Parts: sequence; C-alpha cells; structure tokens
Amino acid sequence: MAAHVRWGLYQLLRARNKAHIRFPDQTRSSYHSQCTTSSSRKVQRHPWTGTTLFSIRHLSIQTQDTPNPRSLKFLPGKPVLGSGTLDFPSPSTAECSSLARVLFEIEGVKSVFFGPDFITVTKTDEDVEWTDIKRHASEAIAKFFESGDPITNGPVHQESSLSEDDDEIVSMIKELLDNRIRPTVQEDGGDVIFKGFEDGTVKLKLVGSCTGCPSSSVTLRNGIQNMLQFYIPEVDMVEQVEDEVDEINTKVFSELERKLQE
Repeated sequence: MAAHVRWGLYQLLRARNKAHIRFPDQTRSSYHSQCTTSSSRKVQRHPWTGTTLFSIRHLSIQTQDTPNPRSLKFLPGKPVLGSGTLDFPSPSTAECSSLARVLFEIEGVKSVFFGPDFITVTKTDEDVEWTDIKRHASEAIAKFFESGDPITNGPVHQESSLSEDDDEIVSMIKELLDNRIRPTVQEDGGDVIFKGFEDGTVKLKLVGSCTGCPSSSVTLRNGIQNMLQFYIPEVDMVEQVEDEVDEINTKVFSELERKLQE
C-alpha cells in the first residue's frame, strides 16, 4: 500500500500539479485582504468598503492582510524577485538591498521579506499602528520601483531546493514542500525552507509572515506535518528550527525591547 501511494505521489509531483494544500480553517480564519493604491497627493476612503486609497505617482501598491497580525503583505503589481525568496530578519542583514534598508528606516518595522511578487513587512508589536507604516512603506516601494535599481545584489533562496545528492525520502519531502506547500505559505506572505531530515524528523525554517505568527504551530502540525506523513510514512514529525544567526538576532532584539521599556 505504501509503495502504491509513493508511486502515485511520484507521478503527481512529476506532473507538477500546482493544486494548493488546504490548511485547517482556524489557521486562515483571520485572513482577509484589502487593496491600497499608494500616492502622496491624494487620500480617499471608499464609502462602502472602507478601503483606504492613496495616490503616489503612477505605481499602484496593494496591501493584503496575513494570518499574522504583525505582518502586512505589499503587492507592487510587478515582479519583486521574480522567483525565490529573501529574508531580512533585522537591519543588519539588509546590506544587499537598498529597498530593505529604506524600509527598516520606517519607525516600527521589525523585519522585511521579499517574495517572487510581494514584500512582507513585519512590525515590532501589535500595539504599533499600521497607518503610518503602511503609508511610508508604500511610498518607499513605489519610489524604489520607479528608480529602476536592482532589488538585491545578494543570493536568493530559490524555489526548488532539490539536489542530486538527496536520497529518495529527502527528494520526496522537498518535492512536496516546493510544489504543494510553499505556494500556499507564500500566498500568506511567508515561506518554508527545508533544513534537514534526521531520525524521522523534518526540520523546517519558517520565514516572512510565518515568523512569530500565532497560527504557525497549527499550520506546521495540522497542515505540513499531516501532508508529509500521509505521503511519506518515514516522516514521524515536523520541527521548526532557526539558524544560529537568527537566534542571536532574536536575543539582541528582545534585550533592546526590554531596555526601551525600562
């Protein structure tokens, strides 16, 4: 039976089926979107929907809520990275991108994340209002794309993480992540990155809006883990991990927050 399921999965993935995984309702219940057109000259509020419309030059910037109340997804209507993702968890990591550096200069911005066609901005705290951050970020993004400057001069985490050195199980895990799971996670302004498979445990790093999201643990267990276990019996569990540099940045930021509150 397991061999039959595995062969079916192999054929499914080789056909590049783009159907998205459906996570539990509770992980997406807070998700809703709003469209914002950014402009420094005119501000309008739609009388029926309550959507705020800004007019900046000729580039329209849409904003979209994510499951993480501290993260907002910005859609410039054109490619950002084109393919792949790039995470900036702190200002010190933004040296390779002038746009990321400008966004970090906005008061209240904690982290920045670039996707294929979107930018996710995460604020420092839920008590920080989105109004000013949204306006300044939309202006910065519009100005950047009008400049024609490159989005980054650093390496990008590519969509496909497959390697010729991977064994059969790891290849199957990566295929599922790349073709069935990552597209949905990116719709919510984040990404999931494979970090290893050891003793039945799949190690994943969640970035973008997934970082610190209240529903990320539910998504990890009830969404990603259940799908991997269904197709790959060798998977016992999924574990969220962080890089060493991420752990250091988190500790430094927490210490800074503590000092500011004193």
